[in-house]
Parts: sequence; structure tokens; C-alpha cells
Amino acid sequence: MANINTHVQSVADIKSKVNPVWCPGCGDFGVLSAIYRACLTMDLDLKNTVIVSGIGCSGRLPIFTKCYGFHGVHGRVLPTATGIKLANPNLEVIAVGGDGDGLAIGGGHFPHAARRNVDMTYIMMDNSTYGLTKGQGSPTTSPDFHLKALPYGVQEENLNPVALSLAYDVSFVARAFSGAIDQMTDLFIKAIKHKGFSFVHSISPCTVFNDTYKYYRERIVNIPEEHDVHNKKSALDLWQVKGKVYLGVFFESGREDLGSTLKNLSQSVQSKSGKGSIDKLFDQFI
Repeated sequence: MANINTHVQSVADIKSKVNPVWCPGCGDFGVLSAIYRACLTMDLDLKNTVIVSGIGCSGRLPIFTKCYGFHGVHGRVLPTATGIKLANPNLEVIAVGGDGDGLAIGGGHFPHAARRNVDMTYIMMDNSTYGLTKGQGSPTTSPDFHLKALPYGVQEENLNPVALSLAYDVSFVARAFSGAIDQMTDLFIKAIKHKGFSFVHSISPCTVFNDTYKYYRERIVNIPEEHDVHNKKSALDLWQVKGKVYLGVFFESGREDLGSTLKNLSQSVQSKSGKGSIDKLFDQFI
């Protein structure tokens, strides 16, 4: 990593020598492109930027950049990213993972990442299928979709990532579409700048097993400009509108992130016990 050009001048400075291996037309290309553009626009220091991934098709994304990367195991992208950020608060941490990784085996970590409100960004690349394992239904597969592995569709109701994130009180909630890269880039930038846990539901169709480009292009609309992003009820109303899939920022709040909470706690304890006086601190519990 010593040869990293930390002063990024073009997207080429962010790309690694490893070329993406996704299928032609995969929505993950759009997400990767938006990440490149966001890093360039924000002039992020690559040696202080970490991209953490889960499993599935999206899992290889970190290796396509010159940022530090960590390819985790099934469903553990959020606790891994949390540990990295808390261990070194100076790092910019971006977590990426699929809908199956984040809402099936990793579903239990989502609400806890939300309540902790660690200052990091979580991009969920949602193709509503298990593409890497050949097209089974995922937690977000709609009963309207008929996958190659499910000719009669799915019988369960699908989970809505935006609805879940709002219910979990995530402090920044947005939705993007890989077919609208400029907007996706803007949303990634807003998410990264947000102080706290940011969640971007990124619709990222699979052209092989669940090609939903046409489905979404007929339904996506931008969130109205008059929408108050600080109004949780208004955000909840938006995701429930039938026949429309809204793109943009649903909700944002300014509650304190966990890193700041821990820093304030540390300073408070030190002011009472004396900085560096571990014996004095232990004496309180004898």
C-alpha cells in the first residue's frame, strides 16, 4: 500500500489492477462506479479509507479499488466494519453487501448497527436474488418476481430494506438505483458525510437470474423536493406508496454517534479519576 497516490486526481487513481468479474449489465458495476466517483469528488484519502464486504457477488468489490479492503464471511459485514471504525475512528469506513448477506444470515446485525449509530456507511446492493448461487429467492424477492430457480415465484412476503432501516431508527436512510449513477453518487457522498450510521439501499439488478431493470424503470420516481428528511412519519408514508419506488434521502437525524459517545465517556472518567491513573480507577471497584 506504500505506492498509493493519496491525492486522487481521476477515477484511474482509485481503480486497482484487478478488473471486475461480474456478468455484463450487472447493477454492481453502477455501484462500483458511483463509489469511484464519490471518492474522487470528496478527495478521500485512500490509505485512510476501508471498504468492508460480505459474501455474494458484491463481496469482491473491495479488491477493485486501491482502498484498504476486508472481505468478510457470511453476514458479518456490519460487525466487522464496526470494529474497524471503533478501533481507528480516523478511518472512513464503507460497508458493502448484498440483500441476502444483510437481511438473511446477517439480519440480526442490522438493528444493532442502527442503535449503536457508528459513524460509517452501509451500502446494500439489492438484486432480490442469490445470484452467486444461481438464482434462489432472497429476503427481498417480491412475489411478483419469477426467478429461474423459482418458476412459480416465492410464497413469502418480501422484506423492505428502507422500511426496516426506518423502523430501526437508522440516522440516515436513502435509496439509489444503479441505472441512475449520477444520483447514486450524490447519495453516497451525502451518506459518507453524515455523522453516524448511514444506510443506502442500492437497487442493483441481476441481469442473469433476476433482471428487474424494466420493472424498476417503470416505477422509480424521485422523492418530492418538498419532503422533510427530518420527518420520520413522512418517510414512512413514502415507502408504503403502492406502485412507486422512491429514490433519494428518506430520513436523516443528528443524534450522537457511538464514537463521540465513547470519547465523551472517556474524557468524563479521566476528569474524575485523573488521566493515566489506572490504579485510582481500579480503587473505585474495590
